Amino acid sequence: MNKIRQYFTTFVLIRGLSIAVLSSGFIYLAYFHLDYPLLTTCMALIALYLLLDSDTATWFVSGVFIGLFWFWWIALSLIHYDMMWAAPIEILIIMLTYGFLFAFISWVSNFLSHYFNGEKAPQSTLISLGIKAIGLLLLSYVHPFSFDWLKPELMFVSSYLGISKFSFGIVLMGIILSVWQKRVWYLALVLLAYPPAVSNTHNPLESITLVTTHTSVKEKWDETLHPKQFQALFQTIDEAIAKKKALIVLPESVFPVFINRSQTLLDTLQEKAKHISIVTGGLYWDGQTPRNATYIFSQGKITVANKVLLVPFGESNPLPDFLSDWVNKVFYDGAVDYKASDKVTDYQIDGITYRNAICFEATSEKLYEKDKTGKRPEHMIVLSNNGWFHPSIESSLQKLLLLYYNKKYGTTIYHSINMSESYIIQNGKVLIPDN
Repeated sequence: MNKIRQYFTTFVLIRGLSIAVLSSGFIYLAYFHLDYPLLTTCMALIALYLLLDSDTATWFVSGVFIGLFWFWWIALSLIHYDMMWAAPIEILIIMLTYGFLFAFISWVSNFLSHYFNGEKAPQSTLISLGIKAIGLLLLSYVHPFSFDWLKPELMFVSSYLGISKFSFGIVLMGIILSVWQKRVWYLALVLLAYPPAVSNTHNPLESITLVTTHTSVKEKWDETLHPKQFQALFQTIDEAIAKKKALIVLPESVFPVFINRSQTLLDTLQEKAKHISIVTGGLYWDGQTPRNATYIFSQGKITVANKVLLVPFGESNPLPDFLSDWVNKVFYDGAVDYKASDKVTDYQIDGITYRNAICFEATSEKLYEKDKTGKRPEHMIVLSNNGWFHPSIESSLQKLLLLYYNKKYGTTIYHSINMSESYIIQNGKVLIPDN
């Protein structure tokens, strides 16, 4: 204990906590609608400056609190399994995972610095700073338990600076030179990271209705409430038809039944689809395993687009089979994992091609890969159910990640959500449609 106290001094704890607060502030500012570009830019630059000029102990503490501030909300899903006793354990695992990940980056930088410069080399050598910067650049490619939401460059998504690896590299270079030479004016290099404008001329606001629902997880899976819930959804569709809308988008699994096995529901949606195209979330049963799916009713046809990337532990267990089966049996009453599709789905409505995405997968790089013609998706329809983590910052972090991909690839994103506000992201801006 004495050795631990000596290693993690008050200074280290305060510095690490400060770095974590500055690194996480943009998420909470977005949650409270206070994400001003100048403020988020300054916070991110100060956080990176302090982090790069810190020792391994501080990197560990920073990683621990970044894991906490970014991802504490994951444990909220345990409420719906009556397992809140496990929440502290899950949060601790998250914190230690990112703590050791950050500490490893710093340890490698120190090891290589001592190897090339000698054991008495100062902490902030050019090699040490460079390796730390490379670690931060590569950190977004490390996905603990298949979860890929930690992207250091995301701190700049609401700032004046770019979010590409090139822009982030320029920012890190400016900070490295400033720390190494002890001259602040090197930070002027970050001005070169000013991003190019994102451009998309398609204006969808008048033709699309994005539905927001407010159904808790408990109510959602209560079959006795389904008739009332479904009737409300049908009424919403009728209102969109009356407004002459061309397309209505409903959230993830808003019909929490196997739609392909419910002929009455299929007939009702097909009848309404004679007047408006309908994209809705639901479940799909292929006779063996369940799937989380999007159903597209348009021009007299039904298209089913199954989810490609499943939520770790929520829909699919990322552990080895022998552990996965045990966890499902002990913690999830023997529930079978959902099955993922082996390829992404693109579909057309009124001549426009949309890429299908359901919640978690929309925040992953895979969904923005090029199609057979070599083009990335210009338009994406995303269906989400944020009820599992409500209330929390999860919806804000999700929005920031979608904004990140919009800025990176120019994809216009139409997002229909349960338990948080629906929106469109276009040209680097979040737009709230007037349905």
